[in-house]
Amino acid sequence: MRNFRLLDCWKLGMDIVKDIYVLLEKLPLSENFGLRSQMSRAAISMPSNIAEGCGRNGKKEMSRFFEIAVSSAFELETQLLAGQLIGYFTKEDVDNLLPVIQNFQRKTNSYRLKIIS
Repeated sequence: MRNFRLLDCWKLGMDIVKDIYVLLEKLPLSENFGLRSQMSRAAISMPSNIAEGCGRNGKKEMSRFFEIAVSSAFELETQLLAGQLIGYFTKEDVDNLLPVIQNFQRKTNSYRLKIIS
């Protein structure tokens, strides 16, 4: 078992959760069961899957949860861009969050590759 709280990718994922929840306040109430729900679930899935992976015994199983965390980050990136396209989020909102999400993707995937090597 590994202490996920020490991992930079988990810490970054938690920062993203906070930033996304703040951003979601910009959405209209009509999006409560649409984009708001999807984005909040994708964001919380990122650090949650890292934590769950750290609780697994095998390297292959742990790696799979880190892969899911990265996939959730790609999902969140798409949803953020869709929110901008629709007009819910500003270019500044997206420009501030995209590099952080992409950094999470890189760090988490890098750690995943170390696990399986």
